[in-house]
Amino acid sequence: MVPFKNVFTGAETRDYSRAVSSQKCLRAGGKHNDLDNVGYTARHHTFFEMLGNFSFGDYFKDQAIGFAWDLVTGTFGLDRDRLLVTVYHDDDEAFDLWRKIAGLPEERIIRIATSDNFWSMGDTGPCGPCSEIFFDHGTDIPGGPPGSPDEDGDRFIEIWNLVFMQFEQPGDGTRHALPKPSIDTGMGLERIAAVLQGVHDNYDIDLFKKLIAASVDLTGVKAEGKERASHRVIADHLRAMSFLIADGVLPSNEGRGYVLRRIMRRAMRHAHMLGTRAPLMHRLVPALVDEMGTAFGELRRAQPLITETLKLEEERFRSMLERGLRLLDEEVGKLSPSQALPGDVAFRLYDTFGFPLDLTQDALREDGRVVDSAGFETAMAEQRAKARAAWSGSGQKSTEKLWFDLRDEAGGTEFLGYSALDAEGKTLALVKDGERIDGVDAGAVVQLVVNQTPFYAESGGQAGDRGTVSGDNGFEGKVLDTRKQIGALWVHELEVTAGSLRVGDVVHLHVDADRRNRIRANHSATHLLHAALRKHLGPHVAQKGSLVSDDRLRFDFTHPKALDADDLAQIEAQVNALIRQNGDVSTRLMSYDDALEAGAVALFGEKYGDEVRVLSMGNDTQDDAAYSVELCGGTHVHRLGDIALFKIVSEGAVASGVRRIEALTGEAARRYLLDEEALLRSAAAQLKVAPADLPERVSQLADQVKKLERALSDAKKALALGGGTAKGADTETLGDVVFLGQVLDGVNPKDLRGLADDAKKKLGSGVTAFVAVNDGKAAVLVGVTDDLTDQLSAVELVKVAAKALGGKGGGGRADMAQAGGPDGAKAETALEHIREMILRVNAPAE
Repeated sequence: MVPFKNVFTGAETRDYSRAVSSQKCLRAGGKHNDLDNVGYTARHHTFFEMLGNFSFGDYFKDQAIGFAWDLVTGTFGLDRDRLLVTVYHDDDEAFDLWRKIAGLPEERIIRIATSDNFWSMGDTGPCGPCSEIFFDHGTDIPGGPPGSPDEDGDRFIEIWNLVFMQFEQPGDGTRHALPKPSIDTGMGLERIAAVLQGVHDNYDIDLFKKLIAASVDLTGVKAEGKERASHRVIADHLRAMSFLIADGVLPSNEGRGYVLRRIMRRAMRHAHMLGTRAPLMHRLVPALVDEMGTAFGELRRAQPLITETLKLEEERFRSMLERGLRLLDEEVGKLSPSQALPGDVAFRLYDTFGFPLDLTQDALREDGRVVDSAGFETAMAEQRAKARAAWSGSGQKSTEKLWFDLRDEAGGTEFLGYSALDAEGKTLALVKDGERIDGVDAGAVVQLVVNQTPFYAESGGQAGDRGTVSGDNGFEGKVLDTRKQIGALWVHELEVTAGSLRVGDVVHLHVDADRRNRIRANHSATHLLHAALRKHLGPHVAQKGSLVSDDRLRFDFTHPKALDADDLAQIEAQVNALIRQNGDVSTRLMSYDDALEAGAVALFGEKYGDEVRVLSMGNDTQDDAAYSVELCGGTHVHRLGDIALFKIVSEGAVASGVRRIEALTGEAARRYLLDEEALLRSAAAQLKVAPADLPERVSQLADQVKKLERALSDAKKALALGGGTAKGADTETLGDVVFLGQVLDGVNPKDLRGLADDAKKKLGSGVTAFVAVNDGKAAVLVGVTDDLTDQLSAVELVKVAAKALGGKGGGGRADMAQAGGPDGAKAETALEHIREMILRVNAPAE
């Protein structure tokens, strides 16, 4: 009912006032942890289906009870004499309605004073009394009615729970009446199926019988005696594991992934108890898909992923399982019959062999032995303290101890973003200016940590997600960025825009879906680009860095030289061809070594765990294999067609032997091409030609410009040497040296040498000096005929000119030297300095 809590309280309205549901449910942790009982009772499961009906202020107790009684006795045809109900101890209204509507005698309407018959989602929120319907499976089944000392037996089984939502509790111990009392019910499909199929045990219904039969067939062990429980655990856990994987959960050491791993390892231990020494669970997947794949299409679609994940996990755990069980047997052999297993031994099994505590407890169950749980927690705390000390001494900033403390206190953040863009999370911490705070109000910017989030934290070159966060109390905020701390905590940079937020509040997290989709496209395109580069240029290509943001992608790679236009065109065409294939992007969870053996590309220097996500995409038509296979923890498109379009916009060097490609995808690539086309059309219009004729017209104009530039250069040279009208064009005699000096505006400095050579020939004997002024800067060239180089050096003359122009030095030979300077306004002064030096050196004798 959690998605409907705001509807119950009146904070939200829907366009319907009644609803029915069929929900996939998992119970393997928290206050509703049925894991320990699975396989040993008739009714407990980790995975089950819950049927329900809801009223949002439309009908209440009388109709809810009437609907329920009509369904179970009329539609289902259950024997009225085998039904009894419970009510909350002070709910006289419900008590009277059951007598009136169902005609039940008072002795079959049992008042229950405990929280079993008062439902709430937590300390705060909507809540109300319950009324449960029980079915009596008969005197041959052990157990007593609800409220009796023997109520935990299997004779009287609850089949339906009616929750009368009539209060809201704010958390201060009080309760207030809801504006519109409502209804929330829950009926376990497996339990009602057992009743309707005439069996008292859920594991005897047709679905479970077929799964157990498949387990018996593959193990060769009958489901009898002590092996019966193992087959039931395997059948139950097979469903839970498969649906979790189909919903995007993969085994890990935290969050939902750890719940999955615990279930997996418990099932694998029971397979081991049945004598199987080869992986079993993955071979049972076809039987499950045959039974449930039609109703749940996600099972059929995810069957390859489920099979491979189960096989990998069981292969990895089998060797540890056998060694761990040997250790357990050795340690138990040292104990007295009633002595608990020491907590440090249980912790060693967990830390070394991957035994969750509940697996060890389950292994000792048949011997009636327990585990010293307090000792286990003490050993766990000691390990955390050692890890904290190691972290503190690693050179990290002392403020980062805050994040380690939080990780130690609350656990890591569970990332939901592979399969979800919206989720709810509980506020674990608020951090401002390096300090934890209890709450924050509008206008502040803080760092938010929640227990689970769909926001991707920046890593592996992929930008962190942005989006919004909101709360039921009017709180609203913007997520400006998401980053990861100590590899375990997702930290949201949050700007509070309305209301207030306090530690412990439940918040709604919404990733900016459009931005995430653009990032996904760019990330998947980066994988395709990497593979295309390796195939086109060679296996020496290796990724040296990347940036994946919402507006572009950047990829750095090893290659000794620039890529020419043909290289880039072929690589771009190959990536777009793969996009048009529109193949699925598959994700597999594998061990690091197995991933490398399968051909996955890993990045040098990147840190990988024992398990890695392997992304495969595209089909290489030459060898009928995946085009790209890489280790990657980022988010990606579901199908390559989601990338839409790939366009390389630049290629260049970033370091010796390292090249960089920048590219665009999707709408950004389309807009880039439109802009390029607009420029093309604009240029064509300016030149009054069709776009297709533009290259030829530009070539013609370039040739014309070259001819005009040559003509202009020749005219400037002629003007410089013509002597008649240009300033400074006339020769003059300095002592006994003929000098030709001239300032030339707009003459290319490259033409000065030719001018000097021509001038020297014209003079026969003398010195020439030309100063070309362009854009305020000056270049000066001095020439000295060969007969004068013993007296005058062009290098020395050009140096004094350069100094006048604000430059330094100058270079060349005694007959020809060149220099420059930033101050073109001093061109005439530079010539004057040359004149003065000639006069000093060659003044006529008196």
